[in-house]
Amino acid sequence: MIASNSREDTLIEQRAALIRDKDKDFANWAAGYGVIKHSAETQLRIYEMVCLLATEGGVTSKSEAYQQLAALDKLTCAAMWLVVHMTYAKNVYLDGRELTAVDFKRQPQGHTGGSLNMVPGYMGYMGVNALTGITRQWLMGQGHCVAAIDAVNLLLGNTTAVHKEHYDWSDQGLTRFVRDFYSYLVNQQGKPVSPLGSHVNTHTAGATIEGGYLGFAGLYYVHQPMPGERLVAFLSDGAFEEQRGSDWAPRWWRAEDTGLVTPIMIANGRRIDQRTTMSQSGGSEWFKQHLALNYFDPVVIDGTDPAAFVWAIFEMENRLQARAEAVKQGKQHYPIKLPYVIAETVKGYGFPGAGTNAAHGTPLQANPAKSAEALTAFNQGAKKLWVSDDGLKNAVKLVNNHNQVSRPKESTVKQLTEKAKVNSPSLHWKQELYDNYSPMAGWDESFTQLVKENPHLRVRVGNPDELRSNQMNQTLDWLKHRVTEPEQGVAEAVGGKVITALNEEAVVSAALANQQGINLVVSYEAFAVKMLGALRQTVIFARHQKEAQQPANWLSVPVLLTSHVWENGKNEQSHQDPTLSEALMGEMTDMVRVLFPCDWNSAVATMQSTYTSYGQIWLATLPKLPVPLFFSKEQSVRLLEEGAVLVRGAAEASIQLVAVGAYQLIEALKASDRLKEREIPHSLVYIIEPGRFRVARDKAEAEQLVADDVMDNVFPDTVNTRVFVCHGRPEVYLGIMRQLDLGTKQTAAVGYINQGGTLDIGGMLYANKTTWAHILYQIAKTASLNPQAILTEKEIQAVTGAGDPYAIIAKPYQ
Repeated sequence: MIASNSREDTLIEQRAALIRDKDKDFANWAAGYGVIKHSAETQLRIYEMVCLLATEGGVTSKSEAYQQLAALDKLTCAAMWLVVHMTYAKNVYLDGRELTAVDFKRQPQGHTGGSLNMVPGYMGYMGVNALTGITRQWLMGQGHCVAAIDAVNLLLGNTTAVHKEHYDWSDQGLTRFVRDFYSYLVNQQGKPVSPLGSHVNTHTAGATIEGGYLGFAGLYYVHQPMPGERLVAFLSDGAFEEQRGSDWAPRWWRAEDTGLVTPIMIANGRRIDQRTTMSQSGGSEWFKQHLALNYFDPVVIDGTDPAAFVWAIFEMENRLQARAEAVKQGKQHYPIKLPYVIAETVKGYGFPGAGTNAAHGTPLQANPAKSAEALTAFNQGAKKLWVSDDGLKNAVKLVNNHNQVSRPKESTVKQLTEKAKVNSPSLHWKQELYDNYSPMAGWDESFTQLVKENPHLRVRVGNPDELRSNQMNQTLDWLKHRVTEPEQGVAEAVGGKVITALNEEAVVSAALANQQGINLVVSYEAFAVKMLGALRQTVIFARHQKEAQQPANWLSVPVLLTSHVWENGKNEQSHQDPTLSEALMGEMTDMVRVLFPCDWNSAVATMQSTYTSYGQIWLATLPKLPVPLFFSKEQSVRLLEEGAVLVRGAAEASIQLVAVGAYQLIEALKASDRLKEREIPHSLVYIIEPGRFRVARDKAEAEQLVADDVMDNVFPDTVNTRVFVCHGRPEVYLGIMRQLDLGTKQTAAVGYINQGGTLDIGGMLYANKTTWAHILYQIAKTASLNPQAILTEKEIQAVTGAGDPYAIIAKPYQ
């Protein structure tokens, strides 16, 4: 499969033949097994690798190494055999008998072709661990190929407790296993009965991400392993064209703060119903040129052969270590050539239907339960993959050498058993209420102190925008942009901790992958919505871990949204978008904390609370411009604890204003001033976390909601008119805070109504009918008051669009 000229082919064949003639153990392995064949080039590569391992004492003997490699061939066939049964069969027989129509599922399901392609790769990962005595981490971008992982893990006994309880390598255990795959059964709590998923899940041994969003693994891997750790990342050629940003990996990798990484693309040439761009543009040779231009060191291997993966992982790590040492000695400089493996294969190799469009899902042209032709094809294909039980037992023993070489099981290598210990810094709280300060600057100062107090924790700051314009000056000056050629006089360094790229997915992934350190993401609010997929994938996986009684132990990751809707009027409506906070308020509140710090102190309190929590995403929308200091330290801490605080008035007053967002609080205070002037009793409440006032959707979320005494004290039953002033679209907030909605006749809400343009803050507020005067007009309507009792005639005309807007907003500076 690897392109070369005929003379080179002949030479390689001759050299491999000479070795086979001299070494029976080598020859025995080189003969392959079932559908597993070893090209002459792979044979030579393996021979050189084994000789090196033997010389360095990495293996007991060459003979044992070749026996382990031969075992991989049998295990790969057996795992592929199980994968096709997972898709099609409802009964499994270890004796390899031919199945009949009644042995098959009525509705076959599975990403079978991709899973078949993943088996040699994942088995090669297992093999190199066994040969070198080192257990590596793994990551898989194509999470829909989970059948390969689960099949190999079951075969090798590398399972989580749940899988171990449910399945074993017996007719009964495997029959239950294949029936649980896409079983669709649901329990009384509305959860899947089967611990098997259509994608990687928390019960998949060794898993860290679902891989449901194609492409994020390519952004993760270069930021994940700590120094001394090793990671193998399986990537998809389809994902390469779906998600950009992985090309930058060589820009970010540093031996000083990152472990060894081996990215492996499974190049099978097809998406669901079309060839990939890579296959249409010249295949692996074109891709090699592309990678070389981006500081990668690409090598092509036979993606059908587990031994090729063993060699590739071993070789790529050696190359990376050598280059890292050259940098240390001053012989090279970053970026260094980052190894990259292209595993050429055919979609669904090893089973009938390989290479067809159907191989993306179910490769046979029909269901064996209903088609005699498909039944024959299945049995013929399965026969080539079947391995006797006796042959498997010895093979499993050879690869499962964990006790002999004192290495951990693959199922446990990436489990964070201890939470990161964080030293709390001394924080600067402002004292003078109503003096103006930037909330972002408050976060910036506090975060910098946190980092300085915790030098033992690796830091990643994801930045797709401009940190300085977003008031993160101290953070940038201390941590610096990570670059390969620092510019003098600029906050840049080769070992900088700020990952900056004009790609939101890439920079948020840098933070999400750093699960053993301190992270922060800062973005313009409008563009951060591009981070949604990456954030959601992380949140879902962490929620499943929590439900499995194995909560994630990584330090919570804050995502700061600033330069937001109300501050970004000058940049047109494309820059005025609160979608991300609205979308994440729809996620489970115990996993995603969506907050709106409105001043310096509430920003500092939010920062402090974030880094005392684990396994959550904290999304904070806050101003970068100076705004009044509304709350004392004590009020801010209570605001974070209780979710809301009474700002003004008596809570039992019949009219209540509820603000969410800094500029919304400013306008609500102006409205309150007018009500006070008119001697109209009312209260004003600020809510920092709307999600805590929702109707709980399950028990875990209920534990995150506000306490009953807060509801009784801050939102008493005596209120019969409630007007919300929202940072985003009011309909979303009313839905989220359903407990506080008194009904359409007694409740009103103002906020962003999709109006904007090149405007200032006052113009944005007016365009979206969210000024203090609009708030008062809504109060009058909802409380059945005469608007003229609160507003002047000019103000009413401005509110209703019949008069001068600048009767109620300040004119912009000219």
